Amino acid sequence: MDDTSASAGYSPPHMERKMSAMACTVFNELRLEGKLCDVIIKVNGFEFNAHKNILCSCSPYFRALFTSGWNNTEKRVYNIPGISPDMMRLIIEYAYTRTVPVTADNVESLLAAADQFNIMGIIRGCCEFLKSQLCLENCIGICRFTDYYHCPDLRQTAYMFILHNFEEMTKVSTEFLELSVNELKDIIEKDELNVRQEDAVFEAIVKWISHDPQNRRQHISVLLRKVRLALMHAEYFMNNVKMHDYVKDSEECKPVIINALKAMYDLNMNGPSNSDFTNPLTRPRLPYAILFAIGGWSGGSPTNAIETYDARADKWVNVTCQQESPRAYHGAAYLKGYVYIIGGFDSVDYFNSVKRFDPLRKTWHQVAPMHSRRCYVSVTVLHNFIYAMGGFDGYVRLNTAERYEPETNQWTLIAPMHEQRSDASATTLYEKVYICGGFNGNECLFTAEVYDAKTNQWTLIAPMRSRRSGIGVIAYGEHVYAVGGFDGANRLRSAEAYNPVANTWRTIPTMFNPRSNFGIEVVDDLLFVVGGFNGFTTTFNVECYDEKTDEWYDAHDMSIYRSALSCCVVPGLSNVGDYAARRD
Repeated sequence: MDDTSASAGYSPPHMERKMSAMACTVFNELRLEGKLCDVIIKVNGFEFNAHKNILCSCSPYFRALFTSGWNNTEKRVYNIPGISPDMMRLIIEYAYTRTVPVTADNVESLLAAADQFNIMGIIRGCCEFLKSQLCLENCIGICRFTDYYHCPDLRQTAYMFILHNFEEMTKVSTEFLELSVNELKDIIEKDELNVRQEDAVFEAIVKWISHDPQNRRQHISVLLRKVRLALMHAEYFMNNVKMHDYVKDSEECKPVIINALKAMYDLNMNGPSNSDFTNPLTRPRLPYAILFAIGGWSGGSPTNAIETYDARADKWVNVTCQQESPRAYHGAAYLKGYVYIIGGFDSVDYFNSVKRFDPLRKTWHQVAPMHSRRCYVSVTVLHNFIYAMGGFDGYVRLNTAERYEPETNQWTLIAPMHEQRSDASATTLYEKVYICGGFNGNECLFTAEVYDAKTNQWTLIAPMRSRRSGIGVIAYGEHVYAVGGFDGANRLRSAEAYNPVANTWRTIPTMFNPRSNFGIEVVDDLLFVVGGFNGFTTTFNVECYDEKTDEWYDAHDMSIYRSALSCCVVPGLSNVGDYAARRD
């Protein structure tokens, strides 16, 4: 295992402290003074004075050692094999203090010792430390390390880290090159493998084989069967897979290639179908990130509809909770495992209330309300705070702004913006908050401003090329994108991108459809616009923009026509299958 991080010391947060602090202090002082000790633990010639009762209280190993039937004499000295003096010292100190320093240097030895003595507090602490140290370079080593000890939660965390970071991991990890063929096969066959294109899986296989081609070429057919070959672009498949020497030289690969070509042809001719999910050549991987489209205005009234988008399958899933009340013109944000729904309107009341959704437990809870009622609010996240800016309180358009801290469950007012803005949109780029467009009660705005949390100051930036109310704003790559909206006369198809270094806007290709009051997010490195109002009706249409090709593409429509919805992206869900298109 490659330890890439070091720590001077770490006291795991989940270690039990069942004895009072005073009792711990007293017993430890007695041990250090050698008073009332009734046992000596010997390790490689080193002796440790201790009290049997204290050691028994933290370790079933010592309990069995001191109380077993064959050990019915008052034995005082015990030789303990299989552990170093340094580790025994830490074990004994933990028995008295319920704390232990866990570092990158000692965690492996300490976990082995804790496993030997069955001390669950130390085991949990070591596992939490190793979770905190997971990185691209050591995730495979940590996962393998758990094979020797009963650490199922750590193993699952490390394994999911490998799956979720597969592309980046294969580029930098030397441990990847040392995987066995079965280990690699098990990884690349998983639905949870986070790859946007199957090209990355094939290239990882080639890299692994090339590390030891003499012994590994024979495995190409076994590994190639685990790649979703028919999901590749035809040109890449023909030029890079079919014509690769490892593939051409393998007789076992020929039927794999033929079946892939047939599946690719069927997919191109007939389009996607449910049968694609059962064919290992066409079955889409599970998405790493899920796009939530929440609430909005549909059929002349607010809706409580929630749909989730599976970008790998290009499908929407209805996950509406019927018990939840409708809400439109609200904001949505994801922070630290929760989806927050902020402000909005239900056709009667303007809300300052905030609700929090737990996507793992599928439960809703009310959290602290904002200082102001905010309909048509702009929301973004920066530095573990949720920012809510502008909006309409039922009387006036607002220039005020505030931010929410989950740890304290409190909203705090920040500096007001230069302009009153409702129906604007906000995003975060390079540790600054950008808000663009909106409506001030008199006109649609083309102005934009940036907030620096370090100075609590708003600064006007270059205005957009078009006035845009009901706009969508999102950080994508190195730019802030301003999309669609209403200019006071028409719903817009146009979009533009802001360069914060040059303080300039440039026009990008127009969308297929005009829209205002829609959802906007980035998923799988594509910019999605969802629903909205086209000037005549609400829409369920979805399209996406790829900055690499500078083009827009159609995506699958939502099930529900709506505008005034809000979107956010939730990454890394352990129950992602509940929000993705069914694979079975």
